[in-house]
Amino acid sequence: MNSENWSSMSLSAQMGNIGSEVGRALKWQTKNPQIFINTMNRAIDLFDLTLMDPRWKNRLREVGRAKEVFLDMTIGDNIYGGSRGSLENYFNHFGFCARNKIGA
Repeated sequence: MNSENWSSMSLSAQMGNIGSEVGRALKWQTKNPQIFINTMNRAIDLFDLTLMDPRWKNRLREVGRAKEVFLDMTIGDNIYGGSRGSLENYFNHFGFCARNKIGA
């Protein structure tokens, strides 16, 4: 995904796609280290593309915090106490909105 394609998507679509990669990374974290690393890197790349999108300058804190919680769960000490279920639930709302063309 290049930045041009990514920037044509709504915030809900971007976050829903990030959520798909986050879910894959969490699924593979304990099963296959190589797939985990690949999906984690992909999620980070998508987070970064969203953070660089000038349309979301007022949403940077939220997107940045979601990235921080994801990284804390996967390679940090999980100081936020995040869980796979809580992250999936958070991102699923964006996917629902994107599919139904609700909101940003």
